[in-house]
Amino acid sequence: MGKLILNQTQIPKEQWRYGLRSSAKTGCGWIALYNALILLGEEPNPEVLIRDLEKQLPLIHGNVGTFCLGPALLLKKYGYSVNICSDTQRFDALVRKSDAAILFYYWRKGLHLGAHFVALQAAASGFIGYNTYTNSVSPDSYGKSLAQYLKNQGYFGCVLTAVRRK
Repeated sequence: MGKLILNQTQIPKEQWRYGLRSSAKTGCGWIALYNALILLGEEPNPEVLIRDLEKQLPLIHGNVGTFCLGPALLLKKYGYSVNICSDTQRFDALVRKSDAAILFYYWRKGLHLGAHFVALQAAASGFIGYNTYTNSVSPDSYGKSLAQYLKNQGYFGCVLTAVRRK
């Protein structure tokens, strides 16, 4: 199994450019897709994922990040069973029935608004996320309820992509 990316800020600026910016700044979408594919038992190629995502929307090309449904569209194209949901109360059950998941959400800090993607999976202890925080050094625990975690963090506009193997 390939190595999960746990912290995108550790990617050197010149490695894996995404649009006009570095993956350390705007690469969470392709990184969540990459990590989900590893959880699914694949050996993904970052350059291929970046290229495929940059092709999706003609004016974005990764310059402002990734379209929230972009990873789901690619996973479906790659032959995976994909379930998209925006009802946070259903997230726990969907992730438990899946082999991997990708979570998209918006966050706000003062006047700054941003968005982020993370790969997730269910575990005996609850839910585990990958590439969650700018200081992550290992997989991150989301506790026993994704809805509660998202509420506690103040995240909103959440979209879950639940993925099952081919």
